[in-house]
Amino acid sequence: MHFIKYHAAGNDYLVYSGHQPFVLGSAAITRICARHHGLGADGILVPSFDTPEHSVVIYNSDGSQAEKSGNGLRILARHLWDQGLVTAEPFQVRTAGGSVTCQVLDNGARVAIDMGRATFPTTPSFSVTLDGQALELYPVSMGNPHCVLFVDQPSEALARLLGPQIEHLAQFPTRTNVQLVQVRDRSNLEVRIWERGVGYTLSSGTSSCAAASVARRLGLVDAQVMVNMPGGTIQIALSEQYDVRMQGPVCRVASMALDPECLA
Repeated sequence: MHFIKYHAAGNDYLVYSGHQPFVLGSAAITRICARHHGLGADGILVPSFDTPEHSVVIYNSDGSQAEKSGNGLRILARHLWDQGLVTAEPFQVRTAGGSVTCQVLDNGARVAIDMGRATFPTTPSFSVTLDGQALELYPVSMGNPHCVLFVDQPSEALARLLGPQIEHLAQFPTRTNVQLVQVRDRSNLEVRIWERGVGYTLSSGTSSCAAASVARRLGLVDAQVMVNMPGGTIQIALSEQYDVRMQGPVCRVASMALDPECLA
């Protein structure tokens, strides 16, 4: 099985480039994504070229499917551009979380995506107590579920502590992605991420959109926001209706062939 590996601000995916249908189950996907026993990735992207509109199925590293992934979509757009299937003009990609408009920039080094509209629940936030701390949580959807928590100092340790607890709260029946957010100033957010189905990750596109959208709705930032994460920085632009345009880097890493022994 052949894959092409990319990373987008440190969030890495394997793009399936085989000609046979992708029929692997969750155990095989988990093994392929494993850092020490497989090829290593945060997930697998399986493009489909048999429809007029480009589409993709997104698998998390635990084998579950994600409705949408901002970094994954930037990677897919770059892959389509690498294969000569798209030009520098905008094009559509369909995901389980809705269609998006992509555009490859800077000769493939960056990709901009109109990610759709951030949607908020009727009750904008709710309170919980975890590890003796009273926390105010802000749910938001980018076609996939997110939960934003504002903290004084986001860190990997805090994301690993609170992330899995928030991910599995009863308020999120399909689990949720979690963003720990510090407002640096009106143009910059510092974010650490616990990703549903992956765990702690260096960056996330939809998480960047979610964090910026909630911060903007609360009046904490302006309409143009830089979301800073350990893996890199993603630029978010928000309309008055919370339509989100994301722009960020993409890097091609390697072409990789999986040996059958890996799955034996």
